[in-house]
Amino acid sequence: MSNLAQRILYGVLGAAALLFCIWYSAWTFALFFGLVQMRMLWEFYRMMRKAGYKPAALLCGGISVVIFVGVLGVVAVGNVVSSLGAGFNAVVGEDFHLLNNISGGVAAILIVLPVILILREMVAWPRKNKDLSPFANVGVALLGLLYVSLPMSLLNALAFTAAGYDYRRIFGLLLLVWCSDIGAYAAGKTFGKNKLAPSISPGKTWEGAIGGFLLTLGMGWALGFLLPEMPLATRLVAAAIVAVFGPLGDLAESMLKRSVDVKDSGRIMPGHGGLLDRFDAFLFVVPILVVAQLLFG
Repeated sequence: MSNLAQRILYGVLGAAALLFCIWYSAWTFALFFGLVQMRMLWEFYRMMRKAGYKPAALLCGGISVVIFVGVLGVVAVGNVVSSLGAGFNAVVGEDFHLLNNISGGVAAILIVLPVILILREMVAWPRKNKDLSPFANVGVALLGLLYVSLPMSLLNALAFTAAGYDYRRIFGLLLLVWCSDIGAYAAGKTFGKNKLAPSISPGKTWEGAIGGFLLTLGMGWALGFLLPEMPLATRLVAAAIVAVFGPLGDLAESMLKRSVDVKDSGRIMPGHGGLLDRFDAFLFVVPILVVAQLLFG
């Protein structure tokens, strides 16, 4: 098959699997993105190993699952508690204690994780390759969790509301990200002359960025048909965040790949590279959306 045919075929299949898992239930959503963030983390550590670092990939892969499940539990239980307000009874009390136990357990693991990683380096010292500091390995391991696993885990905070799991919010996020990509590509191909970041991604232009921004804002308005209860101002703010930080997330991953001299983060999707290539915009967009949600509701 030609590269274009591969991209179309696997793109359609991948998008169908993605949309089905999001739509079908909260369980399929959580399972799908839990596995996705693990694979993305593995791709990140794989590139770091190519650069000569030796992060604790297996240990941090397990921690990434704890983070994802922990955020899911805190969000799901926390929304139940907040929706019931002051009407605490025995059941609500149990939910409240469960929330504290989940958040406390995840926090405890993250607090002691640097100690565990440093002890691992002490056991392995001295390594054959002494060019890189053992503390650089610890830093790379922690960065993978902060750069990849935490943002993907925070998708749970966008998917769950006081009323429960709402697949439409994740559909809306996908539509905004896709419009940002499509608008930037179309405008860049048609009008692109001024390079946006030539040292990182020579193909990106300011004209493409503006086209992506405008199309994403248009989708923000159109999301009123999917999420009629969400105010227009909220949709436009979310669209603007995606239009600005989505391309920045893409540039960050491009810089990462150039720094270790690889074309794609992985080969899980023929013609599309790795999952880190496909969800790189999420790594910048999701944290900013969650912060905006916490600040402004």
